[in-house]
Amino acid sequence: MTPQEYLQASARTMDGSTYRFSTTNGMTPDIEHAIIGIVDEAGELAKVIKHVKIYNQELDTTNLVEEAGDIMWYLALLCRTLGVSFEEVWDKNIRKLQARYPEKYTEQKAKEANRNRQKEREQLEK
Repeated sequence: MTPQEYLQASARTMDGSTYRFSTTNGMTPDIEHAIIGIVDEAGELAKVIKHVKIYNQELDTTNLVEEAGDIMWYLALLCRTLGVSFEEVWDKNIRKLQARYPEKYTEQKAKEANRNRQKEREQLEK
């Protein structure tokens, strides 16, 4: 499956329930739904760590893949709503990281005070 095919296929399971919310300052119901869903699913991923580290259970990789898929669904919703493809998001992210770390990642470059946010923003807006 290609990224574009996934974006289209994942739209099939939208139920329209988010439309009970209203748009506020550009925050549409679908953007809100996507963000809340991503945060919720990130919590599900954190739960996997808890089960391994606290409860001494074996790592459930099947569950990790399931939760990653759920996050992908919400990311697809966000991308469709914003009118961007996965590839465009990936490309912008790599350009931003290249601006932040021209040669390679270093802890020094990662520190907030050392970031050139304007240069990073320019890469995101291309």
